[in-house]
Amino acid sequence: MTDGSSLVSWSFPTRVLSGEGAATQCANEAHRLGGTRVLLVSDRGVEAAGLLEAIRKTLDEGGLAHTSAVDISSNPLEAEVLAAARAFNDFEANLVLAVGGGSVLDVAKLIRLAATHPEPLAQYDDAIGGSARIVEPVPPMIAIPTTAGTGSEVGRSGVVTIEATNAKTVIFAPVLLPDVAILDPVMTATMPAFMTAATGMDALAHCIEAYSAVGDHPMADAIALGGVRLCHQSLKTATEAPADLKARTDMLKAAMMGAVAFQKGLGACHSLAHPLSTEFGLHHGLANAICLPAVLDFNRVVIPDRIAEIARHLGVRSSDESTLSFECAGAVRALRKSLSLPSDLRSQGIEESDLPRLAGLAFKDVCHQLNPRPCTQDDLLALYKASLDDG
Repeated sequence: MTDGSSLVSWSFPTRVLSGEGAATQCANEAHRLGGTRVLLVSDRGVEAAGLLEAIRKTLDEGGLAHTSAVDISSNPLEAEVLAAARAFNDFEANLVLAVGGGSVLDVAKLIRLAATHPEPLAQYDDAIGGSARIVEPVPPMIAIPTTAGTGSEVGRSGVVTIEATNAKTVIFAPVLLPDVAILDPVMTATMPAFMTAATGMDALAHCIEAYSAVGDHPMADAIALGGVRLCHQSLKTATEAPADLKARTDMLKAAMMGAVAFQKGLGACHSLAHPLSTEFGLHHGLANAICLPAVLDFNRVVIPDRIAEIARHLGVRSSDESTLSFECAGAVRALRKSLSLPSDLRSQGIEESDLPRLAGLAFKDVCHQLNPRPCTQDDLLALYKASLDDG
């Protein structure tokens, strides 16, 4: 008879609507959730692309009162969350509808927290057990992604830069999970090629790191590999042929699958990527794309079987595990090159003298704690160096 110490628990709930035109169902979904007054959360880029016009029309036709919060940045700040939470309460809203990329969706989740829980947001940091302080119900949320990268529409965490520390902080709680995710490829078709490629590489990094992470989660593992396969099949097409709605749909699925899978954990690549965004403003997906090959090479020493399996799903052909695991990083480099993404940190204005400070910040980031090969600060520094001029 077990004492329970060896038990694990698995879950991944979410209602998902997928398909061309699915976004037109947002008013029906709001009514199903009991919504009557809606805070529409987005950003200026999504608004300029004309994507909010149809959403607002759908809300109007559905008889839903609504107001908007659209001043959300690509690396969300605590002040943006708090301002939008005030707008939510001032409007007496009872549902959040988020339309945008991962930053918008993360902010929308945290608006629900800030509207119902006391400040400061720092007290809810997952790294200090902050989820225990999230005790009040939060209003329902519908998420419509306009990028295919973070999969935040099916995630139960939000990432925000806390003003006092200038550090990207993860706030995690099951109640933050959106109630409905709407995957409409039409909503991603206006993404420029760079954004399609960079967010797609973020989805790939999520899937790869989740599959590689320490822990026992067979469902997450299988979903992660499925996401890797979809990225291999469709990311280049989605980047080069933006009107290809099948490829767009595949990438939305891959992003969602990556986010479902990484409830198992992430790894060193994300610990490296986070300071690159906060300190140098690198797009998160690009930061992952640059750092991922070095991390794969670092990890194949301890999990060659898993790195080999990833390589198979990236199209590497071999029956030899050693060859497959060795070629995995090269397959990621080849995909990155085919997408015309930068391959090195130096091209992004980062010098070798910056790396020790970045390594210190990366070591403080919690993601590497589930990396399959334990990382010291010196290891992270070496990974940065390997990515400085990676070709």
